Amino acid sequence: MNWDWEKLQKQQQGRPGGQPPSFDDFQDQFDKFKKFKLPGWKLIVPIFILLWLASGFYIVEPDEVGVVKLFGAFKTITTAGPNYHIPYPVESVETPKVTQIRRIEFGFRSATRSRSKNFQQGVTNEVKGESLMLTGDENIISVQFIVQYMIKDAKDYLFNVNDPEKTLAHAGEAAMREIIGKGKIDDALTTGKQEIQIETRELMQRILDSYHTGLSIVAVQMQNVHPPEEVVVAFKDVASAREDKSRFINEAEAYQRDILPKARGEAARIVNAAEAYKEANIRRSQGDAARFLSVLTEYNKAKDITRRRMYLETMEAIMANPETEKLIMSDDALKKSIPYLPLEKLPKQAAPREKQ
Repeated sequence: MNWDWEKLQKQQQGRPGGQPPSFDDFQDQFDKFKKFKLPGWKLIVPIFILLWLASGFYIVEPDEVGVVKLFGAFKTITTAGPNYHIPYPVESVETPKVTQIRRIEFGFRSATRSRSKNFQQGVTNEVKGESLMLTGDENIISVQFIVQYMIKDAKDYLFNVNDPEKTLAHAGEAAMREIIGKGKIDDALTTGKQEIQIETRELMQRILDSYHTGLSIVAVQMQNVHPPEEVVVAFKDVASAREDKSRFINEAEAYQRDILPKARGEAARIVNAAEAYKEANIRRSQGDAARFLSVLTEYNKAKDITRRRMYLETMEAIMANPETEKLIMSDDALKKSIPYLPLEKLPKQAAPREKQ
């Protein structure tokens, strides 16, 4: 039942001077309103039931799974597409995203939006209670890292652990502290980061699987690893010393790579020269021996003739030398003369030998 405002307006326009409606006009409309009755329960109840039943329809997105609960307990898993469940409070459904890669930060927090005057876009704030860790060689180091994870089992994720994200945070911090505590500070600051990330991810996954959280660790990424601010200067000096050490080692290795081939080449040259000298002497000795044997063979055939020939060849070599002093005497003169030793010449010949 509605007020007939158009009729009242027409009545007002029909009145002389455009006078407003009278009290009787409002009274007629009010009487009609009192006679109006709501629809009966026979019509309301079916409409309510239809609306309640229609509330059981739901759609599962491609990156989701539907987890149907019967009075809060797990009932079944539904796949992507339109589905139906008995409406609340009998059954309810949750649709967690099982393909979405999520992240959690350790040792720092990213300020994604301006929450106060001290927070700006893109600014990170260190959480020292999480970042400061003790290494195996008793050094303190600040480790900031990110864990990426996803839901691998929606049932375990929703029903086994009260707060899976909080459990993940505790497992991540405990795993990183254990791995850092086993190694040295140099490993975390330099070349050991990749191995630390892998070991931390494996340890976290074992912890989460033992609690049946339904979570899968995708990756562990170390963002910022540095010593505490109080000892940064000392660590810089240590790093500079390590760089000098590496530089000296590289220079020594370069010198080694330069000098060793030269030394090996010189050694090979000397060895080859010695081998050649050895081979030449062996060949010469073999030739002299062969020549001597051939002479010996001929000598045995005619000893007098050979002896005479060797005497003549020797005398020929002596007489042909102009530096040799010669004294020629006949056999008769040699028998009558007395051989003497030229003692006056001996000191002159011995003196040069003493100088040598």
